Amino acid sequence: MPDPIDSIFAVFLRLGLTSFGGPIAHLGYYRTEFVERRRWLSEAAYADLVALCQLLPGPASSQVSFAVGLGRGGLLGGVAAWLGFTLPSAVAMVLFAQGAAALTGPLGTGMLHGLQVVAVAVVAQAVWSMARSLSPDRPRATIAVVATLIVTVAPTAIGQVAAILAGAAAGSWLCRGAPVAAAPARLAVPISRALAVAALVVFALLLIGLPIAAAVWSVPTVAVIEAFYRAGALVFGGGHVVLPLLHASVVEPGLVSEDAFLSGYGAAQAVPGPLFTFAAYLGAIMEVPPSGWPGAALCLVAIFLPGLLLVVGVLPYWESLGRRAPMQAALRGVNAAVVGVLLAALYDPVWTKGIGGPADFALALVAFALLMVWKAPPWVAVLVSAAGGAALFGR
Repeated sequence: MPDPIDSIFAVFLRLGLTSFGGPIAHLGYYRTEFVERRRWLSEAAYADLVALCQLLPGPASSQVSFAVGLGRGGLLGGVAAWLGFTLPSAVAMVLFAQGAAALTGPLGTGMLHGLQVVAVAVVAQAVWSMARSLSPDRPRATIAVVATLIVTVAPTAIGQVAAILAGAAAGSWLCRGAPVAAAPARLAVPISRALAVAALVVFALLLIGLPIAAAVWSVPTVAVIEAFYRAGALVFGGGHVVLPLLHASVVEPGLVSEDAFLSGYGAAQAVPGPLFTFAAYLGAIMEVPPSGWPGAALCLVAIFLPGLLLVVGVLPYWESLGRRAPMQAALRGVNAAVVGVLLAALYDPVWTKGIGGPADFALALVAFALLMVWKAPPWVAVLVSAAGGAALFGR
C-alpha cells in the first residue's frame, strides 16, 4: 500500500531543511534516513539506485530522492519527494535574490564554514558504512580502490561515469559466483512501461523541440525555458558541473550580470538541498519576464524536468534487468565502484574544501563521533558543526 503523500512530503521536507554539504553529502543523509532509520530500501537497492542516477544526466541526489518517492507513493509520491527536498533551498535562494537573506560578517562566515566541515563527517559515515556491505571481499574492495583512483585522476563527470562502467565490467568478471539476490532487493516502482516510454518520448521531444521553438518565436520566456531545460538535460554530474552551461545561457546574453551570478553561486553553497536551485535565484533576478517568484518557479521546473523524466523512463527497465544473474554480477561491481566514487569525493572536494587545519579536523571528528558512535541524527551534527564553526571562526 502506498505511503500517504503528505507523509512522504514531510520526510523529504525535513531532509531539504537539514541536508547541507552538496550532492555527495546528500547521498549520505539519504542512506541514514532510508536504509538505516526507516528501512525503506536495502543497502543493495540503495546502491543500485545511486549508480543509476550517477549514470543519468541531471542532478543525481535529486533524482535519487525522486526515485525513492516513486517507490513509496507512485508519481505523486515522487513529486512530493522532489518538492519537499527542493522547496527550502529554492525559497532561500529567491529570498536571497530579493535581499532578504544573507549571512554576513565573521559570525555568519564561521557558521557557513561549520556547514562545510559537517559534510566531511556525513560523507565519511556513508563511505564507511557502504564499504562494509558493498565491498566486503577482495574483488569488490579492489574495484572500489580502482574506482577511487580513476575519479581522483579524472575528477570530472566523465571520470565518475568511467569508474562506474569499469566497475560493471569488472563485476561481470569477478563477481559471477555470488548467489542471485531475491527480487525484493531491487527497488520496485509502480510505473508501467507504457508510462516509462512516454516519459522518454517527452524528454526527447522537449530536447529537440524547444531549441526549434526558441529559434522560430522570438519570445524571451521560450528562450529561457529552452536554456534551462538544455542545461538540466545535457549535464552529467549535476551541481557544479551545470554552472558553465548556466553562465553561457544567462550571463553572456546579458540576462544576469557577472557579479549577481557569482553572488548567487556563493549563496547556493550556504543553503541545504540541491545546488540546482541556483536556477530559482537566476529566474528571480533575470532582466526579462517573467522574473521574481514566477521566473524562479519556471526556471526551477525547466532545469529539473529532464532529469526527472529520465528517472521515470529508465527505472522500470532497471528494476527488471536487476533480476538477472549477469546483471546482478555487474551491479555488484557497480556498487563497489560507487563506494570508490564516494571515497574520491570525500577527499576532493569534501575534505579539501572543508578541512583547512587542526580546528576543522577536530570539529569534523566531533560530528563523525556523533553520527557513528552516538547514532545521532544528521541534523544534530549539522547544528553542532554550525555552532562550532561560529565559535571557532566567527571572531
